[in-house]
Amino acid sequence: MLAVITGASRGMGKAIAKKFAEEGYNLILAAKTKESLEKTKEEIATNYPSVEVKIFFADLSITEDIKKLSDFCLNTGIPDILVNNAGIYKPGNCMDEPDGFMEDMMNLNFYSAYHLTRSLLPSMIKNAKGHIFNICSIASLQAYEGGGGYSVSKFALNGFSQNLRHELKSHGIKVTTVFPGAVFTDSWGDFDNSNKRIMEANDIAEMIVASTKLSSQAVVEEIVMRPQLGDL
Repeated sequence: MLAVITGASRGMGKAIAKKFAEEGYNLILAAKTKESLEKTKEEIATNYPSVEVKIFFADLSITEDIKKLSDFCLNTGIPDILVNNAGIYKPGNCMDEPDGFMEDMMNLNFYSAYHLTRSLLPSMIKNAKGHIFNICSIASLQAYEGGGGYSVSKFALNGFSQNLRHELKSHGIKVTTVFPGAVFTDSWGDFDNSNKRIMEANDIAEMIVASTKLSSQAVVEEIVMRPQLGDL
């Protein structure tokens, strides 16, 4: 079994990688930051020595890097799991964001998933099985203050997921769209979560892996998760 996970060097991606390793999946992990991705590989290899972990350094906002990652994946095997988690958050407003802001959000948050999925799909379809997870956000569901280009890019990813679900249901490939609310990762900086106000990355990982354990005739189409006390 092979799981491909982007944005895997930290946060949710790292937690998801560890959870799939726990389930015995071999891993291909992609991220832009070399040092943190190597550290993630080392941690997983130490804790799960029977799991093969391969890493690939790529800037997934660049189409050429996505193609190289796709070739690397297919040279290893046909993915059973694809988790499109690469992304970036920056606050903004559509009406006054600087030029290029929307393009930056779209390139990483949407096009990375779009192009990587399309590159891997022919082999997955031929294999007649697989499960694709697109990590969206509650920002994919409604506008909010300061959402701007980030929210728009996540709306696009949600739309892509809905269409994939429709197109792939007869090919044996499942598609699950994940909508997390606030999750405590590095992007929160010095935020004090000692009172457990926001979710943990492992919460998301647990739900994703659980949804892979259903019968072939069942699929979890959407996972919406929010902190118990609601959005911040």
